Amino acid sequence: MNPTTLGLVAGTLTSIAAIPQLVKTLRTRHARDISIWQPLLLAIGVALWLIYGILIHDTPLVLANIIPLACNVMLTILKLRYRNDGVIQC
Repeated sequence: MNPTTLGLVAGTLTSIAAIPQLVKTLRTRHARDISIWQPLLLAIGVALWLIYGILIHDTPLVLANIIPLACNVMLTILKLRYRNDGVIQC
């Protein structure tokens, strides 16, 4: 496997990793079993990678971090909104 293919596979997997949890949380309307720290820390880390990619003009790095950033920010928001078994908190 060449480095480009490896990078594309790695980027794809890390980009879609949070999607199943996001879909489950949206469907069940509860996030009781999700630690607030996991998506929050991932969102911060991915945001930093995104900024780094922008600063060094690395398009693949930027593109590989947009979806995970959106998913982890959304999971963090859902965790805060669905604190009490599906009851939306304002």
